[in-house]
Amino acid sequence: MYVPRYMFFTKGVGIAKEKLSSFENALRDAKIAHLNLVQVSSIFPPDCKILDIDQGIEKLEAGEITHCVMAREQINEPGRRIVASIGLALPAEPLQYGYLSEHHGFGQTEDEAGEYAEDLAASMLANTLGIDFDPNKDYDERREVYRMSGKIVESQHFSAGAVGSEKALWTTVVAAAVFVK
Repeated sequence: MYVPRYMFFTKGVGIAKEKLSSFENALRDAKIAHLNLVQVSSIFPPDCKILDIDQGIEKLEAGEITHCVMAREQINEPGRRIVASIGLALPAEPLQYGYLSEHHGFGQTEDEAGEYAEDLAASMLANTLGIDFDPNKDYDERREVYRMSGKIVESQHFSAGAVGSEKALWTTVVAAAVFVK
């Protein structure tokens, strides 16, 4: 059984003539192009520690099969804004699992996309923990309910944004939560 004990966030932007090359360049910018990435769903493991990117990369070998939650967006339209975001919500109880969420889209700023991803993660965790909240309220109001419940201690987001390259080159943004053994 493999349960990650560490995780780090990363993000990148890539531009190239070919769509795949643009994605590869975004992974290089994010410092994870040397890994065999396997995308997984949204559970943040119990008792998992968050590392900074350099600490996380140091624990991984080139070619290693590495699990991650990844958001990715690509475009070849000049001037159009794209974003990719990862949200995280952590429970107060360290032996309880948390949630990660991914969001990607067009036209949002990094902060707008990040807050949306953070809201998704916090809402999923709140549902799991049985926190009663009104989903029609804005995120700032729900965040107060989550925190006041004492069951969710932290939420955050990590986002990458870019504007489509001139000359109709492919532009890719990635944001990822990368798991480490």
